[in-house]
Amino acid sequence: MNVARYSASERLRNGAEIEIRALVPDDRVEMLAAFDRTSAQTRYRRFFAPKNSFSEREIEFFLNVDFVNHVALAAVLNESGEETIVGGARYVLTQPGQAEVAFAIDDPHQKLGIATQLMRHLVAIARASELQTFVADVLPENLPMLRVFERCGLKMTTHRDRGVVRVTLDLLGDANT
Repeated sequence: MNVARYSASERLRNGAEIEIRALVPDDRVEMLAAFDRTSAQTRYRRFFAPKNSFSEREIEFFLNVDFVNHVALAAVLNESGEETIVGGARYVLTQPGQAEVAFAIDDPHQKLGIATQLMRHLVAIARASELQTFVADVLPENLPMLRVFERCGLKMTTHRDRGVVRVTLDLLGDANT
């Protein structure tokens, strides 16, 4: 699987077609526009602190992905003939076999199943790369993200520590095993 050229089409809850594809450096303007469409609450849930902009270093990190140790996918809608990045997901290896996973969906496109679709594709890529575990730190009040993890079909364990829920997902099995 050539993850750097990854692309798949999916249907959202509202019937719209969305493309899930590899994030590339040329996505800079659209990625920043998606960030601008997020509320202070959405940003806090993603970054665990108030966040009004990205530093140049952060932008470089988000966009320059090797698709081995760092995989990033964009969720792209065609709106009025324009391709619009409405969300994204990524994982970054933290140790052999394990990666930290994170998601962001702009506010106008939340509750359409975009994070669920991104999760499915990240899991497929991670399994093809022989990863065993995803981990994520989630604020306890971020119930939508916790539900995405609960419903993704993977065996999940949680641990609360210092105001954060540490979610661990087993990529080798499913929730029913």
